[in-house]
Amino acid sequence: MKAKTAFKYIYGPVFSWRLGSSLGIDPVSKGRKVCSFDCVYCQVGKAGLFSNERRKFIETSQIISELDMLPALKIDYITFSGAGEPTLAENLGELIQAVKLIRKEPIAVITNGSLINSDEVIEELVLADLAVVKLDAYSPESLKEINRPVKGLEFGSILSGIKNFRKSYMGKLALQVMFIKNNKQNISEYAYLANCISPDEIQINTPLRHCNVKPLAKEEIFRIKDYLVSACKGINILSVYDEKELKSISPISDEDTLKRRGKIK
Repeated sequence: MKAKTAFKYIYGPVFSWRLGSSLGIDPVSKGRKVCSFDCVYCQVGKAGLFSNERRKFIETSQIISELDMLPALKIDYITFSGAGEPTLAENLGELIQAVKLIRKEPIAVITNGSLINSDEVIEELVLADLAVVKLDAYSPESLKEINRPVKGLEFGSILSGIKNFRKSYMGKLALQVMFIKNNKQNISEYAYLANCISPDEIQINTPLRHCNVKPLAKEEIFRIKDYLVSACKGINILSVYDEKELKSISPISDEDTLKRRGKIK
């Protein structure tokens, strides 16, 4: 279909184990990864631009123009994510507001949390209905080992930023933890941090898409989930291995667009 080749910044919809039918918006990528982390498990590969400097990568009008081209779709969430870190887009708040004017679906932002200590970023993220914030690290050392951030990003400032965001955020906050061999024995540290932050949800992930890091087995993920359910009272816990109803979804974007965003192998 010709329509599949027309979308540069919108991709999907794809089935998300966290969000259901998710239509993605990539506010930073023009065919290359733009990120502040170089995570050991990243399926997209190394960043074409490795930075923590916010800028306008794509005009708001360009993304809204693509949304206006959408056919009739049943979508559970419109999700800001893609090939990089969406909070690097300095027009993220403007984009969320513009999307809300023309679409009725709730808006999610999936962020690595690297810039969440910025008041400006917090003001923009609170506009989303759901914020999914990465917390793979439990210490300064593990941040450097697992997420390999750009110079200047520190674990303490990221953690304090998430806590401050929680205080002002009226939407749903989910912490996503990517468990791999490096951090699977540190569940108690994550439980402690989660109880300090008080998110609505913890999403337990492991790298199932093609990358250089092996995923944990179901038994290990379920052991982690059982521990967190016991240790984090009042917080919803779900995992990538939980049984879920698979939906048949036909993407409107082409295969190359999905590949660039790590959505298919």
